[in-house]
Amino acid sequence: MKSAHLATDQELIVQYLGGKELALERLIHRHKTKVFSSIYMTVRDTVLAEDIFQDTFIKVVDTLRNGKYDEQGKFLPWVIRIGHNLCLDHFRRVKRAPKITDSDGNDIFNVLKFSDANNAEDKLIYEQHSNKLRALVDLLPEEQREVIVMRHYLNFSFKEIAEMTGVSINTSLGRMRYGLLRLRKMIDEKQIQF
Repeated sequence: MKSAHLATDQELIVQYLGGKELALERLIHRHKTKVFSSIYMTVRDTVLAEDIFQDTFIKVVDTLRNGKYDEQGKFLPWVIRIGHNLCLDHFRRVKRAPKITDSDGNDIFNVLKFSDANNAEDKLIYEQHSNKLRALVDLLPEEQREVIVMRHYLNFSFKEIAEMTGVSINTSLGRMRYGLLRLRKMIDEKQIQF
């Protein structure tokens, strides 16, 4: 049997169900950044995102132990869908819609590190451009904003985005296209230079 580093998600699930608790730890470690980021992107609150992240994996463990997991080869999208559904449940309970920015003006983009700039000037320019772009992305309709964030900032494939949002790949592609067109139009209208 392969080591945990080389094992596929499905192989780790089989190992976990065979009694190897470490296999579950490896699965969680392998996917925690993407799962947590997708949850945080929706709830915009670190503490709440951590709670939902834990609830997500509790639900994953329960489903695995009860033999109800049947998403072979699609573990990550399945887990992210569980997290997304738990976020929606939370918002239904508190009756407010998710947004990207929080009450302090912080958002998902501040949590993730994107800059590869090596010197202070490059970092400052990068930060200014990022802030301008973030402000424009925030103006997009929620569905377009969600796809753009998932694709460009979290590096999900369109197939993963479609599975996580419960729409077809073509719908995801369309939302991306219309979101980018809207961004370009806003850049032209506001005469923003990047």
